[in-house]
Amino acid sequence: MSDLFFAFFSEDVNINQKVEGKRIWKSYTVPLEDQVPDQPACVETMAFLRAAWNYWRFIIVVLTPLLLLPLPLVFKNKVAECAFTLLLMAMYWMTEAMPLSVTALLPALLFPLFGIMKSSEVASVYFKDFHLLLTGVVCLATSIEKWNLHKRIALRLVILVGVNPGWLMLGFMVSSAFLSMWLSNTSTAAMVMPIVEAVIQQILKAESRVDMQRRQDLVGTCNLGLQLEEVKEQPPQTKEIISNGEVPKAVLCTIAEDLPPHTEVPVPEVQGRYHSRKDHMMCKGLSLSIAYAATIGGLTTLTGTSTNLIFAEQINQHYPDCNCINFGNWFLLCFPISVIILLLSWVWLHWLFLGSNFKSLLSCRRERTEKEKATAKVIKEEYHALGPLSHQEIITLVIFLLMVLLWFLRNPGFMPGWASLFPDYEGYATDATVAIMLGLTLFVIPAYKPSNPNFETLISWKEFQSCMPWEIGILVGGGFALAEGTKVSGLSSWVGSLLTPLGSLPIGVLITITCILATSVTEVASNPATITIFLPILTAMAEAIQVNPLYILIPTTLCTSFAFLLPVSNPPNAIVFTYGHITVVDMVKAGLGINIIGVLVVLLAVCTWGIPLYDLNKYPSWAPTTSISNTTAF
Repeated sequence: MSDLFFAFFSEDVNINQKVEGKRIWKSYTVPLEDQVPDQPACVETMAFLRAAWNYWRFIIVVLTPLLLLPLPLVFKNKVAECAFTLLLMAMYWMTEAMPLSVTALLPALLFPLFGIMKSSEVASVYFKDFHLLLTGVVCLATSIEKWNLHKRIALRLVILVGVNPGWLMLGFMVSSAFLSMWLSNTSTAAMVMPIVEAVIQQILKAESRVDMQRRQDLVGTCNLGLQLEEVKEQPPQTKEIISNGEVPKAVLCTIAEDLPPHTEVPVPEVQGRYHSRKDHMMCKGLSLSIAYAATIGGLTTLTGTSTNLIFAEQINQHYPDCNCINFGNWFLLCFPISVIILLLSWVWLHWLFLGSNFKSLLSCRRERTEKEKATAKVIKEEYHALGPLSHQEIITLVIFLLMVLLWFLRNPGFMPGWASLFPDYEGYATDATVAIMLGLTLFVIPAYKPSNPNFETLISWKEFQSCMPWEIGILVGGGFALAEGTKVSGLSSWVGSLLTPLGSLPIGVLITITCILATSVTEVASNPATITIFLPILTAMAEAIQVNPLYILIPTTLCTSFAFLLPVSNPPNAIVFTYGHITVVDMVKAGLGINIIGVLVVLLAVCTWGIPLYDLNKYPSWAPTTSISNTTAF
């Protein structure tokens, strides 16, 4: 949890905005003199509290292990020591008292000291197949961003759907969701939001021109350059203009009977950032649609978000014989989920910010308004500014399509895939193999034709480093080490025995509880940290009650991405919030509805087409066949 979270819920917050490029960064200060009474004792007390508040991270880092220390000292067994590590990391991750990746290094320190795992064993767990897959995907994402292929795709999709505010929102949502399938959610929001902001500014300018023209039509205009009679008394501003040799084009004047002819009236200016509440609501809807669509699109593919990758790697690590999670069947499960959530979210945001008049979206014969013409113009200008499709974009697009095709055809399930061509090495080639193979080609293929004197490949190592989320790699590695430690120490077995009574609940009720719990926790903790904490516990519970682990883990993993309520819940939320169109209340109000939509759609999917896809009604042979007894306890 960052400083931004606490700033949102502080009183008397002054916001100082600093425009940097197209993004607005906000600093939050709480002046002491506005909140402290005049009494000296109160001043000293508040000064001390403020000083302590500035060091809240340090206080949490120091107090948390001290408060948890009785756990390993009293019980003195591996379960208690591993529980100490788990609770300590969970507290640090949820509060972000230390950077997430730094907290992820704690197993490398504590497990050897507690005698749970050797240092070499912990180190070997930190780097998995996940990291190779992430590296290959980031190579492709770097090339897409470098050659502006993402911008071309987004603008083209928006042009296809039209510029009516409702269709415009849907167009940006579809483009953001599509990009988020292959790029990170954060990158997608950061790339699409500047385009949306440019469109918003054009809409506001068009509205200003329409308002000005309407006022001129209502009250008339007077051209001072054509006046035959000299105006006796002129305002200082007009005298200054005429003395400089400038002739104003037109000024508004009234036609009232009680005023002499040629009386000048100052032009009223629109106050505030928005011309009307309708414009403000439209800006809110467009901004929120980008943040939410970037998150929703990431659900579709295993590489779309880090939580999906963590889930897949945890399943492969905990159940080596489970070969049921691959790119193809995950896409078959989650693509309909993403489409349904995206469409329902669009309807919800349209109703909330643009109104309930959906009939206007179906009217094809009506003439475009001035705002829609201005919006279409700026989008087409942005698109034409990209020029014709370059050969760098073509090569990147071909590699992208080839990577997706090879992912789908490796082991599709309904037919033999290309992995069956190597029967002696079954399970050796994975999605990471494809990603690395094609990612490496981007460092080899020349970016320009041989006639160009400067040799350059499609991407360079420096460009790759700037896009590679190294902190995510360390964070995920810490989660793998934590999961392995809970298994070796027996903590997962002990937790599973405690959760055995939950087996009496209907499976639908149990899944609903875990989904709601995951959705609630992920609002105040990072998505990777949340899924890292939940997976070992829920895996042990599924084994204890003899339920297919995928029946519980898949919906929980998907719901971990539903962080829509707060700007600090998700990086796309924070990026959109910095543009200043929305407030925390707006995000909470809109995000609550999308959270409910997401949970209901995930439950519907898992309980319908998810059951035959993964055979969820049967306890699998690759999972332990005997229920877990309480063999280890505090």
